[in-house]
Amino acid sequence: MAERKPASESWESFTERQIRQAQEAGEFARLPGFGQPIPGIDQPPDENWWLKQKLREERLSVTPPVIEARIRREQVLAGLNELSSEATVRRKLQELNEFIRQAHYSPTSGPAAGVLPVDIEKVVVDWRRSQTAAARDDAAQK
Repeated sequence: MAERKPASESWESFTERQIRQAQEAGEFARLPGFGQPIPGIDQPPDENWWLKQKLREERLSVTPPVIEARIRREQVLAGLNELSSEATVRRKLQELNEFIRQAHYSPTSGPAAGVLPVDIEKVVVDWRRSQTAAARDDAAQK
């Protein structure tokens, strides 16, 4: 708003005029989210909505590191069958074990019961078996 309010005009009429001019210029049509539903409008009211939104935007977590390690362990182990090379499987498992070790040494408090690192050799053997079984199934279907 570059224009100052004239002394002869009331604040209400000055504001309404500014809004009308902006509408005519299409200023409101370029706002982010224009024409989109308001996020969370159907959800129950939450007094901490702004805090939760900020945490999502900043990709911050309040989950204790040991719990994050437990979740990551489940995700990595579940996704191993999608990997096609043993080297990739070993790399993913080594990264997972490092993440678990860091979680155990984190200064952040959390549950006392931690999550154990995976036995890479045992998991790789299981992965090989599942790959061989999948290859046999594919060959049998053809």
